[in-house]
Amino acid sequence: MSFAAILFAIAAPVVLGNPAQEARAHALEMEIRCVQCQNEPIAQSTSEIAADMRTLVRERVAAGDSDSEIRAFFRERYGDFVLFRPPVDARTWALWGAPILLLLIGLWAIFSTRSRAQPDAAVLTPEEGER
Repeated sequence: MSFAAILFAIAAPVVLGNPAQEARAHALEMEIRCVQCQNEPIAQSTSEIAADMRTLVRERVAAGDSDSEIRAFFRERYGDFVLFRPPVDARTWALWGAPILLLLIGLWAIFSTRSRAQPDAAVLTPEEGER
């Protein structure tokens, strides 16, 4: 066996027998962030910790844990950061509210500068209008 084949066999995730479980595991792997890569789901990361996290997801799916139980396990272990969609609660309200607040501030800034930039139109005489 070649060295590449051995590495592939080690790195390849365990395939679950049930297609529904396999789909669940893959969906969960796309929702959980790699703690080393930080902006990559564990399904796409090549780091060792992501491989361990994928193994944990598959073990828990095979054991019959629900999706919310698996997310809660990773959230307990690594914090809210590990989830691409953290829950809305008292600790994360700023995270969820900041985009809306920034949008409102931006709209207010646009409208306030536009109204200041357009003074009342002065009535021009025909001679002044030709200039």
